[in-house]
Amino acid sequence: MSATIRLTMAQALVRYLAALRTEEGDGSLIALFGGAFAIFGHGNVAGLGEALYQYRESFPTYRAHNEQAMAHSAIAYAKAHMRRRMLAVTSSIGPGATNLLTAAALAHVNRLPVLLLPGDVFVSRAPDPVLQQLEDAGDGSVSVNDAFKPLSRYFDRIVYPEQLLTALPRAIAALTDPAACGPVTLSLPQDVQTMAYDYPADFFEPRIVRFRAVPPVEQELEEAAALLKHAKQPLIVAGGGVLYGQASAALQAFAERHGIPVAETQAGKSALPWDHPLQLGAIGVTGSPAANALAAQADVVLAIGTRLQDFTTGSNSLFAQAQLVSLNVNAFDALKRRGLGVQADATLGLQGLSRYLPNWNSAGQWLDRAQQAGNAWRDTVLAITGQREVDGLPYDGEVIGAVQRSSPDSTSNDIVVCAAGTLPAELHKLWRTSTAGGYHMEYGYSCMGYEIAGGLGVKMAKPDAEVIVMVGDGSYLMMNSEIATSVMLDKKLIIVVLDNRGYGCINRLQQACGNASFNNMLPDSAPAIDFALHAQALGALSEHVANIAELEQAMLRARAASRTYLICINTDATRTTEEGGCWWEVAVPEVSTQAGVQAARARYELDRQGQQK
Repeated sequence: MSATIRLTMAQALVRYLAALRTEEGDGSLIALFGGAFAIFGHGNVAGLGEALYQYRESFPTYRAHNEQAMAHSAIAYAKAHMRRRMLAVTSSIGPGATNLLTAAALAHVNRLPVLLLPGDVFVSRAPDPVLQQLEDAGDGSVSVNDAFKPLSRYFDRIVYPEQLLTALPRAIAALTDPAACGPVTLSLPQDVQTMAYDYPADFFEPRIVRFRAVPPVEQELEEAAALLKHAKQPLIVAGGGVLYGQASAALQAFAERHGIPVAETQAGKSALPWDHPLQLGAIGVTGSPAANALAAQADVVLAIGTRLQDFTTGSNSLFAQAQLVSLNVNAFDALKRRGLGVQADATLGLQGLSRYLPNWNSAGQWLDRAQQAGNAWRDTVLAITGQREVDGLPYDGEVIGAVQRSSPDSTSNDIVVCAAGTLPAELHKLWRTSTAGGYHMEYGYSCMGYEIAGGLGVKMAKPDAEVIVMVGDGSYLMMNSEIATSVMLDKKLIIVVLDNRGYGCINRLQQACGNASFNNMLPDSAPAIDFALHAQALGALSEHVANIAELEQAMLRARAASRTYLICINTDATRTTEEGGCWWEVAVPEVSTQAGVQAARARYELDRQGQQK
C-alpha cells in the first residue's frame, strides 16, 4: 500500500504548488510559482490562510491592497517572465472574488497565466446565507464565482478534497499550454478548504514542468514557403508570440537571411532591436509611417504570434490587399482573416520556413525602400525625443524623450510599463529598446489602472531592472494603492505621472467623431490634485516638476533613490505625435442633429470601403 499524508485541501493545494519546478535557460531548476498574493477575508483566511502560513518558507505570500491590482501584478510577473513563471492570487468570497474579474478578463485576452483562488460559500449550505453570499432562487448551486467561467481557460469548483488529484494537474496544464495559456480559476468553498484527506505522498514530490514547443506540420510550411517565394514585397508583423516563444534571435536570423522588413505590434514591440536596419517600428493605429506605408504596399504579410487585433490591422484595412501567412501556436489565431495558417512555435516555425526558402530573398528595390523608410523614421524619433526647447506645456512624446535621456546608456536595463490612454500610442512609436521585454504594454485589454500594479509585478520578476511606470492622471486615480505595496515589499518603481487634467485620449476621439467635448476633461472648477503629495502619503518619494528640464533632473534623482519615486508633470491634452497612425473603426451615429457628427458619419462610411470583408 502506497504511503499517504493527511492534509487539509488547502494545505495539499499549497504543498503541491510549492513542489513544482521549471528549468531556466541554463538548465538550472527554479520554482514554477513565485508564491501567492493574498487579501484575506472570510472564505479564505482560516483554510487557505493557515496553509499559506504553514508553507510560507517554500511558498511566499505577499499582502496587497486591492484584489484587482494584486492580480494585475501577478499577470505582469508572468508576462515579464515570458509566461515561464507565475503567481497565485487568493481572495475572500463576494466582493473580494468579483474584484478579480477584470484581471481575469485581462489575462484571458492577453493569453497570460495566473492562478486565481477565490474563496467560495459553504458546500454544506448549513449556515446559508452567509455574509456576502449571492442567492439565486432558481439555482441553489450558483455563487458569484460562476462569473469566472467565461473568463477562465480552466475552471473548477473543489467540492471534495480528493478532487485536487485531478484538478491541479489540469490547472497546471492549462497555465503552461502554449496555445491555451491564460487564467485558471479554482473556486474554493470555505468548508472544503478545511476538510482533510489522505493524499498519496508521491503527489507532492518535486516535479519539473516543461514548456512544449509545438512543431510545425511540413505541408503547412511548404504551402507558406510557396507563397513567400512569389512575394516581391513581403513584410513581417511580429506579435507577442515572438517574445513568449523566446524567438527574437530566430526572427532576426530569418529577417536577415531573407531580406524581409519587420513591423511590431504593441505586444511584439522589443522583439527586434529598435535600431536594427530591418526594423520599421510600430504598426497599425499607433504605428510608424514607415511600417504603415510598407504594410499598405506589401503583397505577402507573415504575421508571427499575433492575434491580429484591430489596432494592428487598422480594423482590417491596413494590409487588406496582401496575402496573409499567419504563424501562430494557437490555431484560433492562425486562421484569422482567412490567412494561410501555420500552427507552430515561433522559433520552430521560422526555422522550418527557412529550410524551404534556401536561396530566396526579397527584391532588392523593396529592401532598399524599407531600409530608407526605417532610417528616416528613426531619425524622426530621435528628433522628437531629443533635447529641445519646449514652449508651453510639453506633450507625451517630449516627456518620453526626457525619461529616456536620463538612462545611463543605450544598453540600459530599463523596462517601461504602461497600459491605456494616449501613452500607448506615443510609447509604441517612440520608446527605444534593444532588450526583449524592455517594453511592457498591456494593450490587449487596455485596462486603465494596470500600470502601477503591473509595474510592481515586473519589478518582482526583474529585480535588477529599472522599472519605469508611465501613467496618465486618469489611470492613476483609478488604481494607485500598490504604491504602498511596492514600498512595503521594497520593490522600487519610478512612476512618471502625466497630468493633462482628464481623459485626453477619449476626449480627442470624441471630437474626431464629430461630438463636442463632453464629460472627459476636468472642469476648471475641479480641484487640482497634488499627485506628488498623495504618493508621499503612500510612502513613496515624490516631486512635481514644472518643465522638461526639471523632469530630466528629477529622473536622475529617481534613479539614485532607494525606494519608489513618483514624478508628476503637467502635459498638453491636445498635442500628439502627428507622424504615423492609420484608420481605426469607431462607429459614428447614423442619425444626429450635430453637423460635426453628420460629417464624421460620411467620412466613416467612406473609410469602411477599404476594409477587408
